[in-house]
Amino acid sequence: MEFLFADWLGTPVWFWLAFMALVAALTAFDLGILNKENKEMGIAESLKLSALYIGIALAFGAWIWAEKGGEAGIQYYTGFFIEKALSIDNIFVISLIFATFAIPPRFQYRALLWGIIAVIVLRGLMIAGGVALVSEYGWVLYIFAAFLVFTGIKMLFAGEKPMDVAGNPVVKWLSRHIPITHELHGEKFFVRTPDAKTGKLVLAATPLFLALVVINLADLVFAVDSVPAILAITTDSFIVYTSNIMAILGLRALYFALAAMVHRFHYLKYALALVLVFIGSKIFVADFVLGAEKFPPLLSLGVTFGLIAGGIIWSLVKTRGDDQAAAS
Repeated sequence: MEFLFADWLGTPVWFWLAFMALVAALTAFDLGILNKENKEMGIAESLKLSALYIGIALAFGAWIWAEKGGEAGIQYYTGFFIEKALSIDNIFVISLIFATFAIPPRFQYRALLWGIIAVIVLRGLMIAGGVALVSEYGWVLYIFAAFLVFTGIKMLFAGEKPMDVAGNPVVKWLSRHIPITHELHGEKFFVRTPDAKTGKLVLAATPLFLALVVINLADLVFAVDSVPAILAITTDSFIVYTSNIMAILGLRALYFALAAMVHRFHYLKYALALVLVFIGSKIFVADFVLGAEKFPPLLSLGVTFGLIAGGIIWSLVKTRGDDQAAAS
């Protein structure tokens, strides 16, 4: 029993075990119930499931607030809202990847699910490395902050450049080094197929596997923004990791509701850019202007939520006639 109350990365071990048990339960729920059959998820089902995941994430934040204090709770919610908003922006890229590899909706959920499982591990490694760097070398946080400000400004003025999925270097490398089928084989990532030269059966990857690889590569690119953003809010490993993962877990369900209307969130990109600039600049404001150890957490949460909510509402208002115009 003493082991459960031992400190690991600044948080009792039983906190970590409770969180991992929750993640395992939600993943088992996905694998065992929601993903039993290959079927396209409807928008209504997607929204209901998204509401469930968001509700669980908010309840988990309330538990953190009760157990670790109000400041930790506010930091969790701030990180969760930022990551959730960034995940909405990711949906456009994911839908483009599926379209490039001609993955029908009934097989997309499986790729998303296993992609999220990989993300849980990869984000953990990136967060652990980031926290270790900041803990050992405090000045690294200023580099993260400056990077966020630079990225935000770049997002504000960058044009719309389509992602070249087919020209991805990793996809090209895989195509040259392993056999790849030209057609899907249901929900399988690998199948045995006759070799074009020898006629012998060889293990070959399917387009679904390529889509899975590219989705995870895309997440690593997005993590370059999201991980420094949450580290600029707190260096508590438990808060950083749980807020990231709880936001990402619901991405599978949210995808099917938003993929068809992702064009309606055009102005969210600018809101996210302002969030990154704010999160990065508040590090310098707190240290060099306010002379405080930390920027007020409640104010940080309010500004972050306000910018994200404003970006979503403004996008929906400005694009409300797009669907009607497209239909006519």
